[in-house]
Amino acid sequence: MTLIKFTLSFTVVFSAVISYLLAPGITFNIVSVLLLLIGGMLITGSANAINQIAEKDTDGMMKRTAKRPVASGKMSVSEASAFAAVAGALGVYIIGAWFNWTAAMIGLFSLFLYGFVYTPLKKVHSVSVLVGAVPGALPCLIGWVAGTDSLSVGGWALFAIQFFWQFPHFWAIAWVAHNDYSRAGFKLMPSDAGPTRYSAIQAVIYSLLMVPAGLVPYFIGMSGQVSLVIILLANLFMVWQSIRLYREMSVPAARRVMFSSYIYLPIVLLSLLADKVAGV
Repeated sequence: MTLIKFTLSFTVVFSAVISYLLAPGITFNIVSVLLLLIGGMLITGSANAINQIAEKDTDGMMKRTAKRPVASGKMSVSEASAFAAVAGALGVYIIGAWFNWTAAMIGLFSLFLYGFVYTPLKKVHSVSVLVGAVPGALPCLIGWVAGTDSLSVGGWALFAIQFFWQFPHFWAIAWVAHNDYSRAGFKLMPSDAGPTRYSAIQAVIYSLLMVPAGLVPYFIGMSGQVSLVIILLANLFMVWQSIRLYREMSVPAARRVMFSSYIYLPIVLLSLLADKVAGV
């Protein structure tokens, strides 16, 4: 559970399942949903295991990660590596065999990008957050392609929502845990100086970019007016929390952005699904 970062993995795969259910012509089928959930959890769990193998030394330096299994020595590198290889291969196979191989290959690409590009880049440059936002948003595309076998505009619209969402979300986390991250040598904030007004204004900018991204599903006919209003209000709420961070420049303000982002994504995705179910 700790090796795969279960809560994070489930959140990521949740977006894949909702995106699959949003695909045209797809209706709820418990077998397909469970297989997408299992396949997605295996791929995401594999990526998180690779991340913990690579960061076992730095994880040991940080209070919130020191008890992770590889960092604490409860699991050996070879054991974690075996798990990552088997889980990744099995997850890709499940999605490819049951849905389609396009979705499976996107999943494999996401695993590679997170485990072998984003993870080492975190110690080099803050551009790692931009790189990491791609595999963070690809589950939406995986779910959509699993349902349509097509890289069509609806999948990219969902990808964009989750892509832009990650910046204020992750920078808020990095702000709260800045001392831990700095001690471990991670470069995650937009400014090398850490939690500065420049970092806060970047959170505001990306929160503002979430507004047009959230409107795209309505304008391409994916959703109706109910979800349009809900998403717009959710976006404006995120913008306001980011502005408060800029004004207050404090850990409590960053924590508000962080918790607001946690509830933002399920509200947006479930409102889109509710519109589809209602036949809007």
